[in-house]
Amino acid sequence: MFSKVTGGTVTGIDGAMIGVEADINDGLPVLNLVGYLSSSVKEAGERVRTALKNSGYYLPPKRITINLSPADIRKYGSGFDLPIAISIVLSMGIISVLDLSKTIIIGELSLDGSVMPVNGILPMVYSAYEKEIDTCIIPKENVNEAGLVKGLKVIGVSRLAEAIDYIQGNINIAPYDDMDYEFADDIPDYKCDFNEIKGQKVLKRGMEIAASGFHNVLLSGSAGAGKSMLAKRLPTIMPGLSFEESIEVTKIYSISGMLDKTNRLVTKRPFRSPHHTISNHALIGGGAVPKPGEVTLAHNGILFLDELPEFNKNVLEVLRQPMEDKKIYISRVQAAYSFPADFMLVAAMNPCPCGNYPDLNRCTCTPYQIKRYQQKISAPLLDRIDIKMDVKPVLYEEIFSDREEENSETIRNRVIEARETQRKRYADEQIYLNSELDGKLIKKYICLNYETEEFLKQNIKDKTVSARGINRILRLSRTIADMDKKENVEIIHLKEALFYYNSINVYGKGGEINE
Repeated sequence: MFSKVTGGTVTGIDGAMIGVEADINDGLPVLNLVGYLSSSVKEAGERVRTALKNSGYYLPPKRITINLSPADIRKYGSGFDLPIAISIVLSMGIISVLDLSKTIIIGELSLDGSVMPVNGILPMVYSAYEKEIDTCIIPKENVNEAGLVKGLKVIGVSRLAEAIDYIQGNINIAPYDDMDYEFADDIPDYKCDFNEIKGQKVLKRGMEIAASGFHNVLLSGSAGAGKSMLAKRLPTIMPGLSFEESIEVTKIYSISGMLDKTNRLVTKRPFRSPHHTISNHALIGGGAVPKPGEVTLAHNGILFLDELPEFNKNVLEVLRQPMEDKKIYISRVQAAYSFPADFMLVAAMNPCPCGNYPDLNRCTCTPYQIKRYQQKISAPLLDRIDIKMDVKPVLYEEIFSDREEENSETIRNRVIEARETQRKRYADEQIYLNSELDGKLIKKYICLNYETEEFLKQNIKDKTVSARGINRILRLSRTIADMDKKENVEIIHLKEALFYYNSINVYGKGGEINE
């Protein structure tokens, strides 16, 4: 007898529907699984056979064939156990009262028949909902996550026998319903605040500009100057995640198995800070079955690379493409995968190996050592960083000052206002922020008068600024103008943008701005 149900898998960060077909016929008693399967899916046969036996269902001594289609998609993971078991019992003659053509079934089986949770539930059920499936039968521990998809009937089961009884209509399981849940776009409660940073007015201004336009930042300064402290407080001045952004980030953390079971929706902007010993694959993603790397886990948030020159140079170079494209493309023999990677890069570095340059009374490095250390950061990578700031040590007078510093909420309100200006301006475009402007849109939205254009030419003609660098200076000046509530970019905005773009002296570059 033939039967078919629908299961699911994950490709990239999206779900894909998989047909699970079962056929029981005369022949040697064997259970065959076919359909371009990974080893974890091939092992499902023994798990399903034992789980059915321990749930009171014995397989007939016949030839059982299980096909997972389409055959051109590689099947991974243990989430096929439950749909395989259901398809087998349906082929044994059990009658379903459900419309299984409108139902997706996902779950891993333990040998005693328990239904275990799986990763990636949200993208799978979301994809099913888009394909007009109205019911999902999933592990009980995953219902909180699947419940984010409104309009989908979510049935949570804890045992195989319970799922079979529900399909037969022997028992009634109330669908998961969280009518009281409403997404709140409130700013999460952070344990740190910008008012804890004493002094550093120029640096705070630079971080506010970065948050307003989602610009990449490089902080260079001696050890203990406060680079990490600044970076870790940057999320506190950024707007909260929108519902769409939260769903996208939650899908990423779901397939990575990093979703907090107590909070089904990620509401904080990601802040990822990998150690400098990280590998290429861990940073950008990869593996036999590609999984998201740190750049994807930082999507819609911040990727903080502390001690930047200590990272392997090859690791840093792989950042260049996602910093431009906002996506990661990973190709394998069986498929090509795409992961989102729209992050703000915040990097910190010491100016020399000992960390004390330019204090020549304390610095023990030779000029050759300093130059070699700084050259670990390639020019193409630096060219993709909009704001470069030299972090000076805080003066003792400021450390012990009683002056009250501006708090994160005050700065964040200004950032939200600047972003709202950008959102309205680009309402007809496929972008939201100034950092997303490309060459064509820069010409459309950044119009310089003759005097302002001549000023820009005068300040870049003697410097080795690439075409990409010029565009980044213009984007930065557009953000500063938005913060100043000006319709057009003026000379004062270009001056500040040039200052932040050329602020630190890497490779002997940087310098004064011509008046």
